[in-house]
Amino acid sequence: MNTIVIIQARMGSSRLPGKILKQLGDVDVLTYDIERCRAIQGVSEVIVATSNLPQDDAIARWCEMHQVAYFRGSEDDVLDRYVQCAKMYKPDYVMRVTSDCPFVDYEMASEIVSLMEKEQKDIVLMNGELPRGLAVELISYESLLRIHESGIESRHREHVTYYAYEFPQEFNAVTYNVPTNRIAPELRITLDTAEDYELISAVAKHFNSPLVSSSEVISYLRETPNVAILNAHIEQKPVI
Repeated sequence: MNTIVIIQARMGSSRLPGKILKQLGDVDVLTYDIERCRAIQGVSEVIVATSNLPQDDAIARWCEMHQVAYFRGSEDDVLDRYVQCAKMYKPDYVMRVTSDCPFVDYEMASEIVSLMEKEQKDIVLMNGELPRGLAVELISYESLLRIHESGIESRHREHVTYYAYEFPQEFNAVTYNVPTNRIAPELRITLDTAEDYELISAVAKHFNSPLVSSSEVISYLRETPNVAILNAHIEQKPVI
């Protein structure tokens, strides 16, 4: 089974511009993304999908400097950007990761790839509430193409797999049961605001390793509530 990871990345952000190239520990946020995605077992390639806007030239230069594959496409039509990127690799499955999740759970993602290798379904659904920022999405290339044809609303074009969750009857799904030590919906381990950056910087400083287990990150935040509370008040932007 040929599975690729596509990381959507851009410099633009209404709440924290340039966030993905900010310093994180001894490196930067995008380095965390790449190293953790490359640690996912069963994937053949990790690609950064960014936009054609001049402001995202910085991401292209970063990828060239770090020998990371990248693709440039539409800024607003993220779904099309994903599809055009995937077409270059003709995979069986595409794993979606967003660059504002520097502690994406590569161990859990490896289990999801293994599950899909056995089940060969359209999409994986998660059973269990993770902290925001750890999840990945795995969908078949054929399903991605169907979404590209059918998903015409702006929310479908911006949020790559949203159509599949809105119309689940059109897809054959397999369920992944989230390990109990990952269930922590009260935690926010993502990067969208200055408060988020303060929290993930504290985590990176404590562990000083881009490959720290997500379970250890969860334990650390539970044991240090003064850190976990830094972004506890942040509300996620709604899907429109």
